[in-house]
Amino acid sequence: MSAQTEIILIAMLAAFACALPGVFLVLRKMSMVADAITHTVFLGIVIAFLATENLNSPWLLIGATLMGCFTVWCTESLQRTRLVSEDASIGIVFPLLFSIGLILVNLYGSNVHLDTDSVLLGELAFAPFDRVRVNGADWGAVSMWVLAGICLLNTVVIVAAFKEWKRVTFDALLAAMYGFSPIWMHYLLMTLVSVTVVASFQAVGAILVIGLMIGPAATAYLLTKDLRKMLVLAASIGALSAWLGTEIAFWLDVSIAGAIAATIGGVFLLTVIATPKSGIIARYRRLKRLRLQYGEETVLFHLLTHEGTAVQAQEAGVGTLYEHLRWKPEFADLICRRLEAGHFVRIHGGTVHLTESGRARAYRVSETLFAEQ
Repeated sequence: MSAQTEIILIAMLAAFACALPGVFLVLRKMSMVADAITHTVFLGIVIAFLATENLNSPWLLIGATLMGCFTVWCTESLQRTRLVSEDASIGIVFPLLFSIGLILVNLYGSNVHLDTDSVLLGELAFAPFDRVRVNGADWGAVSMWVLAGICLLNTVVIVAAFKEWKRVTFDALLAAMYGFSPIWMHYLLMTLVSVTVVASFQAVGAILVIGLMIGPAATAYLLTKDLRKMLVLAASIGALSAWLGTEIAFWLDVSIAGAIAATIGGVFLLTVIATPKSGIIARYRRLKRLRLQYGEETVLFHLLTHEGTAVQAQEAGVGTLYEHLRWKPEFADLICRRLEAGHFVRIHGGTVHLTESGRARAYRVSETLFAEQ
């Protein structure tokens, strides 16, 4: 397997692993918690290293995971005091813990390979250098196997307790009535997030981990409201964005993490614009259709109100209709042409008259208006 293929595979595995817990963070409106955890786990790694003096020790993963849970506990404890809001508590806790980690590295780890830039930005191009060798045989990059294990772990935990996740996420009170502990499920999610962050940011960096965890999940949330489909879509969008971003990075010879993050942002922006039901284009078309419908029904009701009265010629005149409705002449002309094309009105002698179908529609509009009152 070539180094380029391994880099692409590592990026896709990281995206898949991050997207699954990311869906629940987005649904719980806890996206900023991912930002906090991706930074504060650095302190857990530093403390575990200072205790073990071994960069390959499993205690680094354990320390980082515990620090992620500790971060969540600190923010929630601050929030429960009601002295600060949730976003303010996150803004207080994670810079504090992350800065303590930086200070400890500068004081005690200056001669050790604990590079803060690598933690924040990562470098996928170097991921294949750390290999798994068994009896002299090369089994591939360490990051690839670690992330594959995290993908399997996240998938198994979410699939095995899917009903519980669903109940706790959408109705914690109902879940508690069924005997599921929302608190335990909450901290299980935070543990998954912490483990995923630690496994991912060595290869892709903390900044990209946030993008991989939130971007695909937010995109999937715009496309579907079904949780199962959302999980599948988030994982698929993340993996495809990672593959496309990596290919773009090789093509342009730019940062891989930057290209992947830009691709995720581009996919999200495209979804915001072009989503069939809730996208900007769909909303514009819907508002335009409602505006035209409102204009047509207003004209029909106006004509019905003044039909057969002494002021009908004045109120329904082709050249004066817009003045009475306080519209722009162009809009009034557009509405009249649409109504005439639909055989709801006919223009005769400079006056707009209702047809039978137009009169029937005007009566329906009138009945609807008076029924609402």
